[in-house]
Amino acid sequence: MKISVAGTGYVGLVTAVCLAEKGNIVTCLDIDMGKIALMQKGFSPIFEPKLEELMQKNRDNIVYTSDYIMAYRDADVIIIGVGTPEKKDGSANLKYVFEVAKQIAETVERDCIVIVKSTVPVGTNDKVEQIIKENRKCKVNIEVVSNPEFLSQGTAVQDTLNATRIVLGVESQKAESILKQMYSQFEIPFVITDRRSAEMIKYAANDFLALKISYINEMANLCEIVGANIEDVAKGMGMDPRIGDRFLNAGIGYGGSCFPKDTKALHWLASFNDYELKTVKAAIEVNENQKIKLIKKSKKYFDSFKGLNIAVLGLTFKPGTDDLRDAPSLVNIPLLIEDGANVKAWDPVGMDNFRKIYPDEIKYCNSIEETLIDTDICFIFTEWPEIKNFKLEKFTRLMKNPLVLDGRNCYSLDEAEKRGLIYESIGRRKVFN
Repeated sequence: MKISVAGTGYVGLVTAVCLAEKGNIVTCLDIDMGKIALMQKGFSPIFEPKLEELMQKNRDNIVYTSDYIMAYRDADVIIIGVGTPEKKDGSANLKYVFEVAKQIAETVERDCIVIVKSTVPVGTNDKVEQIIKENRKCKVNIEVVSNPEFLSQGTAVQDTLNATRIVLGVESQKAESILKQMYSQFEIPFVITDRRSAEMIKYAANDFLALKISYINEMANLCEIVGANIEDVAKGMGMDPRIGDRFLNAGIGYGGSCFPKDTKALHWLASFNDYELKTVKAAIEVNENQKIKLIKKSKKYFDSFKGLNIAVLGLTFKPGTDDLRDAPSLVNIPLLIEDGANVKAWDPVGMDNFRKIYPDEIKYCNSIEETLIDTDICFIFTEWPEIKNFKLEKFTRLMKNPLVLDGRNCYSLDEAEKRGLIYESIGRRKVFN
């Protein structure tokens, strides 16, 4: 099957490469010539495990181009995988989705299926269909289908090739048949529904996971007050099959390209229709407060950060990605800088992206050890394996004051106590030597 994919971010590029892996001929379209040149050489513009390996393995099945006329003209299926960034009011910016729809209408010369895979508010597929009908140049049949993705950054390839379900929001048997043919090599169960329900499934799933994270973080905050251990609480909860153990890791909040944007977009959509999603609204508020939890903890030790040497371990919103979108580091580091701190930071893959935002304000280090030397406080924002496996005695040996504020519960409390740390985490007792 001849497939074209608009957009080469996490959704578009991963989808394209995985479809090529299953034997399809795929054309990837992007307006960024730099990204196109990089991908034509077999390199991925984003950090995602296994992605570059599959790009190189399937290079005979993938074409990278910025020519949308060539990409859309005779495709069997066109997938819209462009970004839907958050507007200032919290709603989704659909500008890029609608631009692609108009280009498709003006270009397509044969019957085809248009898949909206970008995360979009309920009713967007209807608008895409309307744009295509109003701007169609050739008398061809173009059907619009909702096919949301459920991948996670850091495991996106695995999540796509071995998904738990493929959701198809279709309005005809013909569209359903073509989409099932496209996915015939995936051996994944289908959920067949109408377009609006498919759009809602994506938001409902993401927002439920965000709710779960905010809930366990609230429980963690209460555990600190009453003297309970959130890890034991989460274990006891997670063994209940009605709850499950995923997304029950307490910390300093969720980030990334999905949960923050999707919770706000669904909350906005409800408000726009004179309805309040109280649980989603609460999840958003809890998450915003949770991001500065470590700053609040640090104020028990220092009234001001002025002149302090501060180590930051982890810049990305989660391990396995170089994505900084809504990462806690972007909230906390500006506060440290504004208060006069001398900040040193380390991250295995996120420093180049962070340097684009703060080129000179902080010092970027080549190792965890270099970051810790002569520091007064260490903040841990991302649970990278290198951080979790770091020997705790090095904190005591390298830091001026072995004060570690861990937003991801990377270390054993007993081990921290044994190594002489002052150690505070989330939802667990304080270790104070």
